[in-house]
Amino acid sequence: MHVNTITVLGLGAGDLDQLPLGVYKTLVKAQRLYVRTAEHPVLQELGNEGITYKSFDEIYEKHDGFEAVYQEIVETLITLAQSGPLFYAVPGHPLVAEQTVQWLVDAEKEGRIQLEIVGGQSFLDPIFNALRIDPIEGFQLLDGTMFKRDDVHMSQHVLIAQVYDAYSASDVKLTLMEKYPEDYLVTIVTAAGTSEEVLRVVPLFELDRATELNNLTTIYVPPVSSREERIKEWSTFREIITKLRAPDGCPWDREQTHETLKKYLIEEVHEFLQAVNDQDDDGMIEELGDVLLQVFLHAQIGEDNGYFSLEDVLESVSSKMIHRHPHVFSDVEVEGTEDVLRNWQQLKSVEKGNHKKRILEGQERSESSLLTSYNFQKSAAKVGFDWPNAEGAWLKFDEEWQEFKHEITGGTATSQLDELGDVLFTIVNVARFYGLSPEEAMMHANRKFKTRFHCVEDSVAQGKGEFSAYTLNELEKFWQQAKQIKGDV
Repeated sequence: MHVNTITVLGLGAGDLDQLPLGVYKTLVKAQRLYVRTAEHPVLQELGNEGITYKSFDEIYEKHDGFEAVYQEIVETLITLAQSGPLFYAVPGHPLVAEQTVQWLVDAEKEGRIQLEIVGGQSFLDPIFNALRIDPIEGFQLLDGTMFKRDDVHMSQHVLIAQVYDAYSASDVKLTLMEKYPEDYLVTIVTAAGTSEEVLRVVPLFELDRATELNNLTTIYVPPVSSREERIKEWSTFREIITKLRAPDGCPWDREQTHETLKKYLIEEVHEFLQAVNDQDDDGMIEELGDVLLQVFLHAQIGEDNGYFSLEDVLESVSSKMIHRHPHVFSDVEVEGTEDVLRNWQQLKSVEKGNHKKRILEGQERSESSLLTSYNFQKSAAKVGFDWPNAEGAWLKFDEEWQEFKHEITGGTATSQLDELGDVLFTIVNVARFYGLSPEEAMMHANRKFKTRFHCVEDSVAQGKGEFSAYTLNELEKFWQQAKQIKGDV
């Protein structure tokens, strides 16, 4: 099937004086000339010369988002090309920040059209000149209609195009303020390189209040050189950890190993759980930061030792999440949580390969005997080694409790310890049947005891001053008062 050609022309970033002569000659001779938007100084001057064209401005009025606008423009052009060659003019350079051209390139790859692209000056050169910046220092060109917080690298020159009006400027402002201070100075560049060039420096929070916003507007965000002002970026945190572990860094951090840090990770996790229980948002922010610190320290130690890096950690967990969630990242359908968990276990088994390991292998947790017990029982239950219901677990607990009481009256220290272990093991089993975490329950009990005992201690200090001055019954009254103060029963 014969396909016709669409010739794409770049109108440049400024007025007619900046337009390359070859592009101008092509525009003058063009038959069936279409333009994405008529709001461009070159087109206004060409119109004065009697050159006619058809714009797609009316399509902008039909849709709420730019993506739908651009899609309709592209499909319209492809349809029009079926009846003969045509010309399509866009602002700037056709291959710089022009989504419609990118989709036309995709259509060409599919064999739907043929493309000829005639260059025009992009807005980047006059922007660099107007701002007096060198792109070799590192710069980003972002689309103001679709960029996200994590797209921005604060250490680079950031140019944000497609900021047409106050509405789009507001979206850009809110996204930038997720990283930058609200008073950070940004530059609004309009009509760079033309006689109407305007540069206006404003604090970020005033970005959407500017009047010089149109199709020739670009927002410039200068790089943040200070580490202290880049603390909302992941790369900055990694930079800090690397510095701490460097030869001229902190002696304590340099001495740490995976083994010496184990206890700190456990402590930080428990402190975070405490903040969750307290519904303390500020506490959760702080404690999650402390947990993250441990993760980054372990990754840096791995990199320092030459065994692994943070990138390996990210690759491992990201690939695992994608592979084990085919219902999210692929076309697998699930009906509920049970299907998700079943798929997870099946995929996990495939990932582990054909190696046959023992069922309880890898379930020990040196930091918590309660958690180890819970993991053992859960793993055994997966292969059917379990009571059919909670009643069996309760009967086993009663049995072990009686055996423990018997050993207390006539057994040895060794047999008593053995039976106590059996009692605790069966309590963990009972908890598992009711979906309760014995580890979390024990943490809660310890925290509750500490809080109440502090109240008893305060009552003693405010009274006779010494515990020995009170009978056990009197101390018990303080305990009951502490329970009432905390709303316990």
